[in-house]
Parts: sequence; C-alpha cells; structure tokens
Amino acid sequence: MGAPQSRLYEAATGLQKLGWKVLIITAMPNYPSGKIFPGYKGSMFKNEIKNGLSIWRTWLYTSNSRKTLPRIISLLSFCGMSLLSVNKLIRFNPDFIITESPPLPLGISGLLLARFSHSKHILNVSDIWPLSAYELGAISNNSRLYRWLEGLERYLYRNSYACMGQSSQIVEHLESNGAKRCWLFRNGVNIERFNPPVNKRFTRPFKIVYAGLLGVAQGILSLCQNLTLQEREVEFHIYGDGPERLEIDQYLQSHPHRGIMLHKPVSRDEIPSTLCQYDLSLIPLAKPIFGAVPSKIYESMAAGLPIIFAGGGEGARIVQDYNLGWVCEPSDFNVIQRTIDHIRIDDIVDFEEKRQNCLNAAKNIFSRGSQIEQLHKKLIRI
Repeated sequence: MGAPQSRLYEAATGLQKLGWKVLIITAMPNYPSGKIFPGYKGSMFKNEIKNGLSIWRTWLYTSNSRKTLPRIISLLSFCGMSLLSVNKLIRFNPDFIITESPPLPLGISGLLLARFSHSKHILNVSDIWPLSAYELGAISNNSRLYRWLEGLERYLYRNSYACMGQSSQIVEHLESNGAKRCWLFRNGVNIERFNPPVNKRFTRPFKIVYAGLLGVAQGILSLCQNLTLQEREVEFHIYGDGPERLEIDQYLQSHPHRGIMLHKPVSRDEIPSTLCQYDLSLIPLAKPIFGAVPSKIYESMAAGLPIIFAGGGEGARIVQDYNLGWVCEPSDFNVIQRTIDHIRIDDIVDFEEKRQNCLNAAKNIFSRGSQIEQLHKKLIRI
C-alpha cells in the first residue's frame, strides 16, 4: 500500500519484462500501521519471490509516530540493516543500484553498497529533503540538523552516477546542486490496471473520492473539519490509513451529517475499481511542497476522474495545462468549498471534456510504461 511502493514495484516488474534481472532490498512490511505484519515478526532477514522478483527483507525499528525522533530512529535502523545485505548483493553482481530518497540517509547506504559491488549508483529523488521537511514545518532551516542534511544532499547528488527526479522542479533542483546526470522519471500510471466506464452517467448526489495516505502532509482531517457537503447534494468518500485516521474517524462519528464517509483502507489492487465508482477526485496538500506531484493525480487521470487539486506547484500546473479539473490554494477551505459548490455536474459538455482530457493524458503523456521504457533505454546505452 502506498504511492512509492506501487511506483517502485511497477518499475521493477517493468524492467524485468524488458530483460533486466532485479533484486529488491527493502524492510519488513509495516506501512502504514507502523507495525511489522504477521508472518514477518521475529525475523532479521527474509527472502521472498513475488512475480519472479527476488525480494530481500531486513528488520527495522518501526514507527508511524508524528514525533521526529522515533521516525529518525526507524529510518536509520533500515539504513544500517540494508548494509548487511552486502554479501548477497556482491553475489548478485548488479550493473546499477537505484536508491529511493527519501529517506535521504539511505543514499549513503546505496553509495557504499555500489562501491562494494562495483556498480553504478542512481539516486531516485521523489521528494527533496531537507527542503520538504522544512516546508512541512518538521524542521527549521536555521538548525544545525538542516545544514547537515543539506550537505549530505549535495554530497549524494555529486557522488551518484546519476540522479532521477519525479518532477521537472526536482530535476532542476538536482541540476543546480551538483548532480552529474539528471533524468526525469515521473510516477506515471499503469493504465492497463484501470477500466473506467465508457459512457458514465452522473447523478445527484455526486461523489468525490480521496484514496491515499491520511497524514499531516495531506491535511484530510482539516478538510473534514471545514467542509460541509450533505445539504449540497455532494458526498466525500475517504479511503486510506495513516497517522490521522483515528482522529478523522472520531471526528466524523461525532459530526455525522457533513456528507463525509470514511471507509476501510483498500489494497493496491483494489484502487482502480474503487476510484472508478466515483465522479471526481479531491487531492489536497496541507502546504505546497516544492517538486511534489502526488501520484493520485495520475491515478485519477486513468480512472477518468476530473480533479479538484488543492496543492500548488507542479501538480497544479499539470491540472491546469491539460485542463484536468480545478485548482485551489492549499488549505484554503473557503475556496475549496466554493469550487465544489460551483462545479456543475449537470454541465455534461464541460465535465465530459475534463474526463476525456484525464483519460488522454494518462494514456498518451503520463503512462508508466513509457516512463519505464525510457529508463530502460538510458540504462542500456550506459
């Protein structure tokens, strides 16, 4: 479950189909509950084969706490444990090691493992750290820790063979901070997983959906507290798990007449069919984050769901440039409410145009298959 997990899994299986042999080094499954799943507890290492992919799991200290220290301990525990995979990696004899960031310190583990195994290190940057942490209010940009993380960030960019970014803004940041080779590798979406209805009928109440992490960065709790939808013949359906889920559940139980429903989390395989049941998607960020393009944008495209995006940055530009929906400022709940009020689902021409724009963009521009094919060609040339 989760956007990076889905993206990296599909990248691995896509490269495998193109002839690459892939080994995944990761932690014991624990997301988003912050507890190691049944069947994995008590093990330091575990080897699995899933769909032909070899997966080597290591123990880590788990936490989904909002507090900084437990989260740091959790990520550092995996950074250290991953280094104990060195013998397995040397036997595998890779040409490339691709390391996901964040967590930023994992890049050091990746660089060391690449050196030990005589392979080329590629840093895949999904969010810019420590900048994203500062923008979310998790760290001061005047602190000693921030300056240390900035130095680590530049060191990783300069010493990796190449760096990949999931947005144009991230690629520009990589280029301006010393990366030798910079590639755009967007999240994209596997359109083959989606089967949106050909002739969709819209009725009242029309239904808006959010499916994803319920964390501080998304601000779903604040949305629930500030939106009133029932008397407007609108329903807002929430799927997901994370640090805010309990508070959201408690709030909605004590405020049952807001037109907002919280559902059980759904698995990755259930996301396409779940999204296709709805009319619109609402994708918020509590604050604009430089370089962030939520993967939910791409999934909404593939499901044919016009998007209400409250996030700013490159995500907002994508929605505007391709006419995929409506854009609001992050956490501007009055504007979000007015936008929902003014969407005329009975204006079939406008609504169907945005729906078709979503489907076309997913197929022709943001297909994950084309992203993986481009990466494959770069690696082959090298």
